[in-house]
Amino acid sequence: MSFEQCQYVNALMGKFSKTWFVAGGWAIDLYIGEETREHKDIEMAIFRKDQLHLKRYLNDWDFKQVKKGKFYDWGNEFLELPVHEIHATHKLNGERMEVLLNETVENDWKFRRDLRIHAPLNSIWSVSETGIPYLNPEIVLLYKAKNTREKDHQDFFIIKDLLNNKQKQWLRNALELHEPEHKWLELLI
Repeated sequence: MSFEQCQYVNALMGKFSKTWFVAGGWAIDLYIGEETREHKDIEMAIFRKDQLHLKRYLNDWDFKQVKKGKFYDWGNEFLELPVHEIHATHKLNGERMEVLLNETVENDWKFRRDLRIHAPLNSIWSVSETGIPYLNPEIVLLYKAKNTREKDHQDFFIIKDLLNNKQKQWLRNALELHEPEHKWLELLI
């Protein structure tokens, strides 16, 4: 099947000089190599430190920051936690995209909901056979573990047996810290 939305973002970000990757359900599908369900939107992620580079790069887009579920204009201020979500709309064609800010400390990625959970920066994303960077599935699933929806469970069941032992163990350890009662834990064997 087609990865049209992912290909669009990949072309859009082709000359962006900072790290970026597809996130959410699309990242799961990129890992598998096929579309497994319908996706209503696309999420991409960048490191928080690169947010103003992105805003300059996408200068023909309007940006809104999300605070407690409400949208506010984003000027040129540096967005700090708890803001982690930005919505972008192309000024001419109305294309939409969600941008998720990821935390880093030196050479580590940090899980914003629980800073005890981390991973080396170079281990959190991969690149598909078609050249599209995506957030690794164990990281995506960790984000999906809070307030898990039906599509999140669907993503978990599609991917769980495709994770290698290292990925399963990392996710298990992270869930034990962050969501110790989560029902996925018993399935990560």
